Amino acid sequence: MTSSSSNSTSQNVRAAALSALLPGLGQWTQGRRHQALAYLAIALLLISLSLSLGRISGRAAEVLFFMLLTLPWWAIQSYDAYLGPSDSSADLQRTWQTVSTRGHDIRFLGALFLLSAINDSFIILMNPEYLLPFFCTKPGGVLGFLTKALSPVLHTMVGYGFLRLRRWALFVYLLYAAYGMTNALVNLTCFGPGRVRNALLITLAGFTAYILWRRRCFQSNAASRAASPL
Repeated sequence: MTSSSSNSTSQNVRAAALSALLPGLGQWTQGRRHQALAYLAIALLLISLSLSLGRISGRAAEVLFFMLLTLPWWAIQSYDAYLGPSDSSADLQRTWQTVSTRGHDIRFLGALFLLSAINDSFIILMNPEYLLPFFCTKPGGVLGFLTKALSPVLHTMVGYGFLRLRRWALFVYLLYAAYGMTNALVNLTCFGPGRVRNALLITLAGFTAYILWRRRCFQSNAASRAASPL
């Protein structure tokens, strides 16, 4: 029985890896042909929409769409392959319920925040002369560096906290969201609308609404840690 369970887990890991390479491929090897074709079609549609948005609104919008919609779908269908066929409910419904219950969606957002921290740090190091708009000013020198460094520091804290489903991460994120939203709105009145600024406001509002909706993840995880033995 242990050998059979180990075999099944190994096959599911292999299926997840295949679906990570090509959406639906893992499901195809499991005999779920209809799901495989549907998952691949959805992935191709999202990629096409991302590329089309890039041609219309620029590279930043393309990357943002890919990270917020295409990449999550890629991860979900790969996780669906790992879970294998469902006996009691529709496969995708079962997968989303598992993701939601275990807080994997919040962990995914945490990974995105850590990726953003790396990206921010790279941009700061490669463009030391760039002055970041900060409440209608563009400070230079030490103050300018500190305002630029604030973003990757907060992204790292939120990212780590979300990956671990720490309760304090929700508080840090709300501080980050309040700071980011206020700064963007103030800069909007001074410097006018821009693609990056508009995208930041929309994304931040959407992120915050979703995280507040899913705030129970942090509470339930804190309760489970408190109940577990030392």
